[in-house]
Amino acid sequence: MHRTPPATVGGRARPALDTPGSPAVESPRSPRSTSCREPPNLREGTMAATRWYLKGQGYEFCNCQFGCGCNFGGFPNSQDGSCRALVGLAIGEGRCGEVDLGGVKCAGLFHWPKAIHEGHGRAVFVVDPATTDPQVEALAQIFTGQLGGNPWEILGPTFTVQGLVRAPITIEGRGRKSTFRVEGVGEGRGDTLKNPVTGEDHLVDVVLDRGFIWTRGECGAGSFQASAAGLSVAAERSNWIYYQFEWSNAA
Repeated sequence: MHRTPPATVGGRARPALDTPGSPAVESPRSPRSTSCREPPNLREGTMAATRWYLKGQGYEFCNCQFGCGCNFGGFPNSQDGSCRALVGLAIGEGRCGEVDLGGVKCAGLFHWPKAIHEGHGRAVFVVDPATTDPQVEALAQIFTGQLGGNPWEILGPTFTVQGLVRAPITIEGRGRKSTFRVEGVGEGRGDTLKNPVTGEDHLVDVVLDRGFIWTRGECGAGSFQASAAGLSVAAERSNWIYYQFEWSNAA
């Protein structure tokens, strides 16, 4: 899912995820005022955005070939040239203003018809039921790029958010051999690449010194399928990367 940071993007949208209520699937609306909301004149440069940071583990399944062509040439090497992905996050430490985000588990279903930087993507976000309303609002503003900071100030303008789902999230295994499961939505199952002669694990890492999502990814072969709020993504034995992330909008 990596891209060279674009100067412009083809899709324009920064909607925020709604604060969850009783429905399992909710439509995005503008965020209510919270301690993590962006100052209204941020884009005029007269005020600083609320500080945020996230640190944890990422589980990235996409329909590209192993390693993901986007990491090398900026364009998908999937069969149809699209980018379809299930991305899970386990946030170990995090904060947005006064909102503690440590321990939150969440996921995103993404579909871009072509390269991510060309825009016109769609996204559905999933949060574990234990996620509080202030945490959801904080993540909404981070993931749609409203507060700045990589990678979301780059990714946020390339997609529209078409739903928010609350569903239990479980993670099994470790590292490359992990399963990221969202109850009632779908799952991604990861494994190592295999030596074609011996069948033994073939351990491959991708290092991106200037990567804006991750700098070291543990590559493997994965299969995933997920469907929620009118968006479905799936692929068999395609790219899967486990990584550590540390993101923020600090200067």
